[in-house]
Amino acid sequence: MKQSPLNPPVFDIRIRVGCHLVYEATGPSTLLLNIQPLRDRQHLIIAETLNLGSDQSVEEYVDSHGNRVYRLALRPGSNIIHHDAIVAVVSMPDNYDFTDSSPVAVEELPPELLRYTLPSRYCDSDKLTNFAWEKFGHIEHGLPRVQAISRWLHDNIQYTYFSGRPDLSAGDVLNRGYGVCRDFAHLAVALNRTFNLPARYVTGHLPDIGFPDVKGHMDFHAYAEVYLGGRWYISDPRFHVPRIGRVKVSCGLDAVDGAFSTIYGGATLSHFEIWAYQITKGSVNVGDPIDLSQRLDNQWTVQTDVKP
Repeated sequence: MKQSPLNPPVFDIRIRVGCHLVYEATGPSTLLLNIQPLRDRQHLIIAETLNLGSDQSVEEYVDSHGNRVYRLALRPGSNIIHHDAIVAVVSMPDNYDFTDSSPVAVEELPPELLRYTLPSRYCDSDKLTNFAWEKFGHIEHGLPRVQAISRWLHDNIQYTYFSGRPDLSAGDVLNRGYGVCRDFAHLAVALNRTFNLPARYVTGHLPDIGFPDVKGHMDFHAYAEVYLGGRWYISDPRFHVPRIGRVKVSCGLDAVDGAFSTIYGGATLSHFEIWAYQITKGSVNVGDPIDLSQRLDNQWTVQTDVKP
């Protein structure tokens, strides 16, 4: 069930990712911030800057899922946080290098992955068991079933902008029939867990490389990963097509672990701006003004740094 040796990835696309956040603190408050890309085989961080303000108490740590987290005390008034990074990615679509997609038996799973087979706050797989077996129990275990779950969610759950709510579990979304990417990811995770497949919630940047968006959105996106053949397989029912250029930021049991910020005390997020777009190699440095006229994505043609 092990993956065969893989050739090193070719990072032939450059993208710029980042965000600009403003928090208004009205009283004592602490912020957990999780916005920096993870170290990952499918992307390479070329340059990165993070400005958390000044005169603040800041602690950096890695949580139990491997996420890069900052804990900081907010000052009264406006607190401005700015992250900017240049990242190299491969021009191949999701899961291009998978050579073994067979399921791993529970008794053979690494112990640290067992938690990803269990119900969690937003992925209430224990409540979805009957539905999952009725819909997908007849499908071959492993990749065919993972893909069938993604296909069904894509076809039967309506994507509705601005419909997200922090109190909805996967079961709630299934009952109401619509949601945002967070909800699609929770459902994919929960339904795969009903079959004892480790599944985790993932967030990250998703530029529009080879997949134009008529509204020109650049996305901070949520999706699922399912453990198959000894590696994590990307499952994204929101789109249900392989995408190019994902930059993973966080992962965990559900959105509790994947939140880009968690606020304790008297503060609110008053401004949120994000960018994730392809650029020409060497044309932009971190900290430069955001200039979308340099954007190479948001079209069907995929441009790479490799010249013919």
